[in-house]
Amino acid sequence: MTTKRIFFTGGSGKAGKHVISYLLDRGHKVMNVDLKRLDYPGVDNLIADITDSGQMFNAMSSYAGLDELEAGDGVPKFDAVVHFAAVPRILINPDNETFRVNTIGTYNVIEAAVKLGIKKIIIASSETTYGICFSDGQTDPHTLPLEEGYDVDPMDSYGLSKVVNEKTARSFQRRSGFDIYALRIGNVIEPHEYDELFPHYFKHPEVRRRNAFCYIDARDLGQIVDLCLKKDDLGYQVFNAGNDHNGAIIPSKELAERFFPGVPITSELGEHEALFSNRKIREVLGFNEQHNWRKYVKGE
Repeated sequence: MTTKRIFFTGGSGKAGKHVISYLLDRGHKVMNVDLKRLDYPGVDNLIADITDSGQMFNAMSSYAGLDELEAGDGVPKFDAVVHFAAVPRILINPDNETFRVNTIGTYNVIEAAVKLGIKKIIIASSETTYGICFSDGQTDPHTLPLEEGYDVDPMDSYGLSKVVNEKTARSFQRRSGFDIYALRIGNVIEPHEYDELFPHYFKHPEVRRRNAFCYIDARDLGQIVDLCLKKDDLGYQVFNAGNDHNGAIIPSKELAERFFPGVPITSELGEHEALFSNRKIREVLGFNEQHNWRKYVKGE
C-alpha cells in the first residue's frame, strides 16, 4: 500500500474528521489545516485561513509536524491536497460572505497546490450544485437520476460557490495537467445519526425531497477520497459522492413519480437505486459501499 503525505483543509468539520480518520487508518500522514484544531490521535494541526493566499502557500510548504525535523532533509513535499474547508451552507453567514470564503478559499488552495507542484488535488463540491436543495420554492430537476453531466444551475450563494469552484478546478487542471477531482458530496450522515434521523425520514419522506433523497455515510466518503488518491491520470473529473441507495424505504421509481412527477427518467433505475447517482464512482473508482443505512436502522 502506498501511503501519502496529505494537506487536508477543513478536517475539523462534520465530514472532514471522519475522512481524516479513514485516511489515517490506511497509513497516510495527514495535516489538518483549519480555523480550529481536530483533537484526534495521529493528526497534525495547523491553524490557517484559506482566504489568505499567503497563508496557503506558507502552510503548504511547511512541516506537517515536529517529527519531520528529525531527518534533517528540509521540508518534505505534500503528495496530495484534499480541500474540504468552506462555509458549509447558506444562512450561517451573509450570502456574499459565503460566496467569498468558498470561492476565494478554493482558488487560493488550488493555486498554491498547482504552483508548488502537488499533482493530486481533491476538492469538495456539493449535491447543491443540482439546484434543488436551497431553491426558493419547490424545484424539479431537469432529469433523473442526477448524474455528473447535468447542467447544474443553483440559485443560492452556496450552490453557486461550488459551481464556481468546479470551474476553478477545471481551469487549473488545464494549465497544469495535474489530477484535480471535484466530489459532489451528498448529505453527510455520521454513524450516530442513523438512529436519530432516519426513522423520521421514513415517516416523513417529503423532508428529504430537497436532497433528492441522497446521503453519504461519512466513513464511505473516506473510502471515496482514498480511492481518488489512488486513481491517477484522470485529469479533471467530477464525481457524485453518495451511497448506493436512497435514504428512503420507498422504491426509486415510486419515489420519483410521487415527488418529481413528470421529470424524465433518463436511465433504468434499480429498485432502490439512488436518484443521486453514484454509478460513476462505482465504475471509475471502484467504490464498494460499506455503510448502507439498512445495517443500522430498520426501514419500517
